[in-house]
Amino acid sequence: MATDHARIANFGAGPSALPVSVLEEATKGLMNFQQTGVGIAEISHRSKEFQAFLGNLESLIRTQLDVPPTHRILFTQGGGSAQFSAVVLNLLARYRLLHPERNTEETVLDYVVTGSWSKKAAEEARRLGGGQVNVVVDSRQFSESGKAFDSIPPHAAYRFSPDPALIYYCENETVDGVEFSHDDASPASFPYHLLGGGTNALVPLVADYSSSFMCRPIPHLADHAIIYAGAQKNIGPAGLTILIAREDCIVDVDAAAKLGTTPVPLTLSYKTLADSGSLYNTPPVLSIYIAGLVLERMQRHGGLKHYEETNKRKAEKLYAALREGEGKGVLRRKVKEGSGSWMNVVFEVVGPDAEKAFLEGAEARGMTGLKGHRSVGGVRVSLYNAITEAEVDQLIAYIKEFVQ
Repeated sequence: MATDHARIANFGAGPSALPVSVLEEATKGLMNFQQTGVGIAEISHRSKEFQAFLGNLESLIRTQLDVPPTHRILFTQGGGSAQFSAVVLNLLARYRLLHPERNTEETVLDYVVTGSWSKKAAEEARRLGGGQVNVVVDSRQFSESGKAFDSIPPHAAYRFSPDPALIYYCENETVDGVEFSHDDASPASFPYHLLGGGTNALVPLVADYSSSFMCRPIPHLADHAIIYAGAQKNIGPAGLTILIAREDCIVDVDAAAKLGTTPVPLTLSYKTLADSGSLYNTPPVLSIYIAGLVLERMQRHGGLKHYEETNKRKAEKLYAALREGEGKGVLRRKVKEGSGSWMNVVFEVVGPDAEKAFLEGAEARGMTGLKGHRSVGGVRVSLYNAITEAEVDQLIAYIKEFVQ
């Protein structure tokens, strides 16, 4: 929907839309950050003003997500893809310190594969070595073709290892539009109850929350060892990665290397980040600044409760329109009922050249970023926090017009 800034509705999957008010405030900070006379992209990351801003960002995340004192909040670079490697190396180091007698053949890394990103994460774990990769479940086995990531598998299908170095899952698959339910009673929820070790065990559970971070509360947050998220979906521009790391996972990686595990590069070590207050090297200053402005705005608007309610309405309205279009044979949803993402809604337009006509019609009406990921095609609507209900209503009105 065009504004005075000649902006259109950006439904792209990332880098994603940001609130106009935040962008306006950020342009002021680019010229003069907090009355220092220096722009945010120029100021020293070790200045007292920036360090105070970083501390406030950490506080905003901790407060809104209710992060317990058992977990540290860290800031780094490299996006989710760098964490594919970092979580393996750090948690292998932790495992070696706990079990110095075990060799690579006796070390297992558990991966829940429900889409393109968790598949890539598992591939990186295999490439790095250091342990045997066990695919706990592969959701493609439950698709009609045996090849599509179109659902969350049933709890009975999961096969966790008795004592893995890590257990990895991706909460929301941006490419495939598949997401774990936040309702423990749902068959599409993550099966926390199947994790071993009893109630007091420090289970090495790792979650990629990149495309759903800060869109609603994180269930069982305290039960996770590591949660990470690239900022460029809901809370900022590309370049910043946020980590929520349990204290027992911030280990002396050099001590582990002396016991035979793979040495961890300094900038990938969680201990390096924690010991330096996320300032071992220059962090992505501008991305941190904009993320801070977004989090401040979220707090003013009612925090996660408000965004959870709004995002639920947005998704439900859109899925209802898609079901209607499916009933008329014009649209085809790509994800099974109950497993659909709130953030990335995927579907196909039926008929020769129909998808092209749909996308061109959307562009003509001021809506962009709707083309599906190049690996799977189709249409993808990303409903991140900055996408307003009015923009969703505009898209739904167009979908109904197109279906007619």
